[in-house]
Amino acid sequence: MTSPETTLVPFASPAAATGAPYANGPVAYDGILLAGFGGPEGQDDVIPFLRNVTRGRGIPDERLEEVAHHYRHFGGVSPINGQNRALKAALEAELARRGIDLPVYWGNRNWAPYLEDAVAEASAHGHNTLLAFATSAYSSFSSCRQYREDFARVLHDTGLGETVTIDKIRPFYDHPGFVEAFERGVHDAVAGFLAEGVEAGEIQILFSTHSIPTADAERSGARDIDWGEGGAYAAQHLAVAAWVMDRVRAAIPAATDVAWELVYQSRSGPASQPWLEPDVCDVIGELRERGRRAVVVVPVGFMSDHMEVLWDLDTEAAEAAESAGLLFTRTPTPGVAPAFLSGIVDLIEERLEGRPRAERRHVTSLPGGFDVCRPGCCENVRAGFKPAAAGVAP
Repeated sequence: MTSPETTLVPFASPAAATGAPYANGPVAYDGILLAGFGGPEGQDDVIPFLRNVTRGRGIPDERLEEVAHHYRHFGGVSPINGQNRALKAALEAELARRGIDLPVYWGNRNWAPYLEDAVAEASAHGHNTLLAFATSAYSSFSSCRQYREDFARVLHDTGLGETVTIDKIRPFYDHPGFVEAFERGVHDAVAGFLAEGVEAGEIQILFSTHSIPTADAERSGARDIDWGEGGAYAAQHLAVAAWVMDRVRAAIPAATDVAWELVYQSRSGPASQPWLEPDVCDVIGELRERGRRAVVVVPVGFMSDHMEVLWDLDTEAAEAAESAGLLFTRTPTPGVAPAFLSGIVDLIEERLEGRPRAERRHVTSLPGGFDVCRPGCCENVRAGFKPAAAGVAP
């Protein structure tokens, strides 16, 4: 075991501890850590859950209740825990099918089962070399670094930092197993509208993802790479959307005239703080003026149909489309589709084998996809840097 105090990458396996962007050789991991966001599972859980999500920001309960109505609408139950239970079971089955004998431990950042309990359970079973799969595909503070900070916090608070290592699977936004569902969904939606007599130029594709503070977006990804406006977070989403549209247009020649853009949703910050725009519902409200008759919303930033999809898209965006007199469809998320499950195991095998970067599957030409996050990436300007696993300290 390598001491976290003597490595460039705290709490890392020897193959990742040197600080090189890609792991140096294979690792004999003995457990998979499925790291989720978490969600309430009853009305009494909603406000305590939201307190966990917003911890340290001093938000009073009356303001949290303004967000809570999304959960109240569904009986206080977020679908995300059920989806992660299904993902854990399906991942275990796919690992077994592929002949990989690794247990899967599931822990959340914000609700039970917590990451602390999952890591402690793994260690109690003698599984101390863990590979984490975080249920978020892109690079930003909330979708990557915050998980890494939680890994470090858990190892410190449990006293397991000297015995347990946690590496993290690379951002998987452009792995073919992840993007396959979006490609298929857009293809089927465009073909369906064309079959109904809607002209290609009357169809609008909106690739939607969670909005984040502009300052966080600008600091997302490795600092020595020029990602352009919106940092790695925006660049990665735009690259995936462009790839999907290229594939759909190759399969459906008429789709060349179908317009698309990247939009954002689920903003939760104060009006005084700049967040990524435009908002999905605002854009939907403008589409009739652009001559559109139909809108296809693609939840490209999401792995499964959790609350931001069910409420912000299936409810609010659908209502905005109805008010605008537009035909509306929302395409599927990867969920537990076979291609996605196979893709997750591909990502696990990359690290088990120490597979070289050139042999790894990806569909975009963006740089990055690092096993070990680079110094200072994905900074949270409001809170500053905290200790984080699976990356070089800033």
